[in-house]
Order: sequence, then structure tokens, then C-alpha cells
Amino acid sequence: MDEIRFYRASEKPYGAFSNLYRRDVIFEGEVFATSEHAYQAGKARKPEVRKWLMEAPSPALLAMAAHGLYYWDVAPGWSTFKFDRMRAVLRAKFDQHDDLKALLLSTGEARLVESATVDNEVNRLWGEVNGAGKNTLGVMLMELRAAYRLQQTPETERLLVAVA
Repeated sequence: MDEIRFYRASEKPYGAFSNLYRRDVIFEGEVFATSEHAYQAGKARKPEVRKWLMEAPSPALLAMAAHGLYYWDVAPGWSTFKFDRMRAVLRAKFDQHDDLKALLLSTGEARLVESATVDNEVNRLWGEVNGAGKNTLGVMLMELRAAYRLQQTPETERLLVAVA
């Protein structure tokens, strides 16, 4: 089976699968600069912490800041609902951008892997480092791709032809 590795949002073409890829996402009635913003917005317990996170100068700094929050600044139950939130954010991102949906569908049956370079618990949860990790983001993207295939229409077929 083929494998597509992605990590940096600037890498063409698959950097678009990164949550740091700069593309607006409307989620829960709010416009976010990236899917990382939409995801991390749900993590903060206090409005002032959420505001501080959303004002980070880059998506990478937002992610770093959010991963470093003290437990009392994290929304109760975050560890139980964060995966559902990520799935919903990814669905919003790809539903709202036909070119990204077409790119995802164009990957065929390839295994999608967020391939990080720094070895830490977060990178091994959401991706892989040196081949080790859960690759949760990659798995979620493959699940979304499969769901899109089940609901393919003539419009999505047209998008696939445009990407090819």
C-alpha cells in the first residue's frame, strides 16, 4: 500500500492536511484561521485563556501554547471529547473547501501519516515519529476520506478529475 507523509503546512501538495495549514474554517458559528485554531478553541476552560490562545501569532505557536496549558486552564473532560472535536473540525475544513476535499480523495487508498520530526508524546499521539506513534490525525483523515467515498456524487467526481 502506498503511503503519503505530511507534516509541514508549507509542503506541496499534502501540507494542506496539516492542521496548521492556513485556510479559514467556520466551526460552531465562528471563523477560525486554521483547523488548529478551531480545535484548540475548545480546550480552554476560561474565556481569557481562549482569547489568548486565539491571538497567537502563528498556528504553530498556538499549538505549542495550548499543549503547555496548566490542567486548571483546560476544559473539564477535554481528554474524553478532544477526538470527537478533531473529527468535527476536520469534517468542517474539508466540507468547506472543495479543493482540499478533492486532494484528500485523490490519495486513493494510500496510508496517510502525519510524520513529525520531534519525538514527544503529542507528536506520537497525532502522528508518527521515526515510524512510531498512533497517527491519530492520519487515521481520522483516512476515515473522512472513506466517508466521502461513500457519498460521492457527480460533483465530487468532477473535483477529482480537476485535481488529477
